[in-house]
Order: sequence, then C-alpha cells, then structure tokens
Amino acid sequence: MADDELFAKEEATITIAEQLLSDGRFAEAEDREAYATLLKDYQKLFRTTRRLMRLADRNERELNALAEKQRLAADEIGRKHRELEVLSNKLAKYLSPQVYESIFTGKQEVKLASRRKKLTVFFSDIADFTETADKLESEDLTQLLNHYLTEMSRVSFEYGATIDKYIGDAIMIFFGDPESRGVKDDALACVKMAIAMQKHMRALEGVWRSSGVEQPLRCRIGISTGYCTVGNFGSEDRMDYTIIGGGVNLASRLEHAAPPGGILISYETYAHVKDEVCCEPRGHLEVKGIAYPVATYRVVDLYASMKEGAAPIHAELPNMRLDADPELMSAEERQQAAAMLQAALARLAPSPAVLRPRRAKATTKRAPTASPPATLVGRTKG
Repeated sequence: MADDELFAKEEATITIAEQLLSDGRFAEAEDREAYATLLKDYQKLFRTTRRLMRLADRNERELNALAEKQRLAADEIGRKHRELEVLSNKLAKYLSPQVYESIFTGKQEVKLASRRKKLTVFFSDIADFTETADKLESEDLTQLLNHYLTEMSRVSFEYGATIDKYIGDAIMIFFGDPESRGVKDDALACVKMAIAMQKHMRALEGVWRSSGVEQPLRCRIGISTGYCTVGNFGSEDRMDYTIIGGGVNLASRLEHAAPPGGILISYETYAHVKDEVCCEPRGHLEVKGIAYPVATYRVVDLYASMKEGAAPIHAELPNMRLDADPELMSAEERQQAAAMLQAALARLAPSPAVLRPRRAKATTKRAPTASPPATLVGRTKG
C-alpha cells in the first residue's frame, strides 16, 4: 500500500488543522499559540512515523531478499550434500567399511604413513579356477566371479574383517586394524569367518550348478597371525591402504598348500583358537623367506558346531595311513570312499587257506622282503 493511501486520514487531519489556524478561529493568542504548538508536534510525529514505516518497508524487503538468498543457498547446500553423499557411497565401495569410516570421521589422516601391528591375515582363492574359467563364456565367468566375491564379502563383513583387495579370484583380508578386539579375538574371528565361508560355499553349490557350473567351486584358505606393517603405501597422488610383511607371505603360502575346501592355519593362529576350534596337525611347511619350517594345522570346525562322530577319520600305522573327512565329502564321494575301503578290507582279510595250518615244507629260507606301505586317503571335497 502506498504512503498516500496509508496516511490519507492523518494528512487530511493536518490540512484541516492548518486551515483552522490560518482562518483565525482562535480569538485568544494564547489558545492560538497552544494549538500551533500542538499541530507542529503532530506534524513532527507524523513525519517520524512515516519515515519509520518507510524504513520498516525497506527492511522487510531486504529481509525477504535475504531470506530468499538463504533459501537458495540452503537448496544449493542440500544439492551439494546429496551429490557428496552419492559420491561418498561410490567411494565407499572401493574401501573396506572400517577404513572408510576411519578416514571420513577424521580418525585417520590420508597421508603416507605406516605402523607395526600384530594382525591375523587371511588369503583365499578358488581351486582349479582356470579350468572352470575355460569352460565359461566371459560374461558368465564375470557374473560367477562377482557372485562369489559378493557372497564371501558379505560373510567377512559379518565378522568385522578388513578386506584388503581382490586379486582375480583371490581375496586378501586381515583382522586387527584399523579396529582390533585383541590379538586372540581377532584370530578367532578370522577362523570363524573362514569356517562360515566354507559352509556357505557348500550351500551355494546348487545355485552354481543350476547356472551351468559343472564342478562346484571350492576355495582354499590360509590364515596366519604375526606382526605386519599396515598403513598407506604408494605416492602422494595415489596410495593404497594395505599390509606387508612376513605374516602376509605366510598366509599366502598356507593358502596354496591348503586342500580344496580346506583351511590351513599357522601355529600362532592355532594357539589363539585351539580352545574353541577343532584342528588337526598337518606337519611342517617349508616357506620361502622363512628360515625354519612352519607348523601347520587344518581347521575342522568349531567344537560347538561339531556333531558326535563328525570329526575327521585319521589313522596311521607303519604300513598304512587313513585320512578322510566325511563332512567335506559329497554323497558320491562317500560312496566311492566306502567302495574303496570295502575293496581294501577284502584284500586285507585273511583267506580260509591262510587260516588252515600248513604242513611244513623243507624249503630254503629266503630273507623277507618289505612290502610297500598301503595308503588309503579319503578324498575330500575338492
């Protein structure tokens, strides 16, 4: 509303008052002077009020403009925040959740730095993957590999693992950084994760068979516990958060030595988990870069999960060795193993002719010849 319309009544009042004063309506000079003073004060108040109103209008316009700028700025900040969130979610897929959180919360600086820590290191790969890859088209192979890595990663996140990297069909994982629950608990969590992975692999066999994979995928796993150097390695422009050291090399060697579908761990890992995990000694392993043979153990299962009679079958005599794990065998493999054992039993059982006493014959004594040892090895899943 314009000033003329807003103050029309006040202006009309002032005009009438001025007219009364100029017309000489006041006989007494004292009354005239008092009226003139009152009119002057009213005019002054009117001018001040109008000036304040104009100032208020101007301030309101400026505040409205400022509010609009703030709204636009808030919209822009919101848009930038959404873009940053989308970008952040994309970047998170290239980092382990723990590493991502430590960087974006400011717990860890993005600079070339490293430190020594005792970690439990995990390596796995798919047994006979090259043969499987040769039988599949590249699109099917890509889908299969991504499905495998997705399922294994999901299991690893459930146990708080830090995924270091994927190397083809191989996975490198470690426990103990950037967060640690203690060396013992880290080692136990890693072995529990490995057991869960192997069980999940067996659960996925039907899915992969139905997708055209003739032989079910089986992975080998190696785990070691020891001091490693962990941190950012590379250049100022491109760096990786990873680990290096003897523990990494040992875990990789253990993975190569593990049977398909099996888990092989070092002695130090075994020492941390033996109270809760059933393990079998597997002798010593010569590892390049380590001057002494490394004691190894094969993980069977958690004691809490083992059924009665589910432990591996192991027997050793001077001329015979039996080694079988029914839990890792398929139904077909169990049938084959049973047939082999029955055939061996038939050969080992003494015949009736052997049981009947024989007449002594005058023969020239010959020195006994040592027969080669018989080895019966139960074929495990893989």
